[in-house]
Amino acid sequence: MNYAGRFNSFIFKGENVFDAIEAYKNMDGITHLEFNYPEHIEGYDFEELKAAIAPLKVNGLAVRWRKDFLDGNFTNPNNSLRERAIQMSKDACDVCRELGGSVITLWFENDGFDYPFQIDYEKDWKLLVEGLREVADYAPDMKISIEYKPFEERNFALVDSAGMTLYLVNEVDRDNVGCTLDYCHMLMKHDNPSFGLALAASKGKLFGLHMNDGYGVQDSGLIFGSLSFAQSAEFVYYLEKYNYDGVVFFDTFPIREESKAECQANIDAFELIKAKIDKQGVDNITEVVSKHDGISAQGLILDLLR
Repeated sequence: MNYAGRFNSFIFKGENVFDAIEAYKNMDGITHLEFNYPEHIEGYDFEELKAAIAPLKVNGLAVRWRKDFLDGNFTNPNNSLRERAIQMSKDACDVCRELGGSVITLWFENDGFDYPFQIDYEKDWKLLVEGLREVADYAPDMKISIEYKPFEERNFALVDSAGMTLYLVNEVDRDNVGCTLDYCHMLMKHDNPSFGLALAASKGKLFGLHMNDGYGVQDSGLIFGSLSFAQSAEFVYYLEKYNYDGVVFFDTFPIREESKAECQANIDAFELIKAKIDKQGVDNITEVVSKHDGISAQGLILDLLR
């Protein structure tokens, strides 16, 4: 598997981008890096960044619009801000290409609403679709990947579920537009993570993963597999079934934990669960699934725990 960790796990504790790169280079299992744009890129020399990154690779960039865009990203009622949000996404494509990456992750944190009668739903949906088409057509060599979250920063997000994400992907209708699934966001929506994964992967639209865990009430960002073992194992099974060969990005929040050890705990958990799935065998698990039977499914879960 290819693994990447979260830069802000280090930066929020006073370290800089180069410190984080060095930490990841000395970790057992990290193969790729993922940056936020522009916050992890702005002010740095590209050649210095590329020299620091080697021999790791860059998977992609996640666009962060932040405080100027509280009223919306691609649906901002201020057209100049909307155009700026779209341009930032295009700029991220250029930077990503320069750094050797291929995935631009778009989480529309402010495209949503808080009150009834606050937005025109049809109008804003069309603006979102049109903005995505513009970015996708600008950089057809980049994978434009939509990350959904049901709420936070808004009380209701326009793109709030696996189903809505795939509907949006279909509406945009571009080969290079797909989705990034965040495990904790799926729990927040009460989506079963593996259901969304199977639908996206079966259509060739699974472009990225954000792995973590939580209780489903907020974006907890806990260590992968620490709470929902059975669902985590099912998720890894479907990754194996659909031959996912992208990067597994650990989007977890070590607020009290030491950053490097916390990231390593994610890798170790994923590797252990993957080893258990491989030991059972995808074909054998598929046979259990085909029985459509809860007792057989529970027997498999107990076997995985042994």
